[in-house]
Amino acid sequence: MERIQRIIEFLQQQPKDNFLRHALALEYQKIGEDIKAKELFEAVLEDSPDYIGSYYHLAKCLEKLEDKKGAIECYEKGMAASKLAKDDHAYRELQAAYEDLIY
Repeated sequence: MERIQRIIEFLQQQPKDNFLRHALALEYQKIGEDIKAKELFEAVLEDSPDYIGSYYHLAKCLEKLEDKKGAIECYEKGMAASKLAKDDHAYRELQAAYEDLIY
């Protein structure tokens, strides 16, 4: 909880910092606060659809919350964004997770 509190304090100074919001979402996932994590990942991607790493984590979060359709859509959006960014590594990771989910 100490890490969460420190990140929250930093976010109070920089509320739109994607790195901090993403990090806080990951911390929430670790303690099973999946709804909070989902909301943070969604906020990051709403503000910055090119923040590629959040697609994977949001989709995994949606899978855990049993929202298969949402996870599939998220993986698809992430693959499209990673193609635009020419981030082949992220594309392959998203594609592998996507294929694991749909097959």
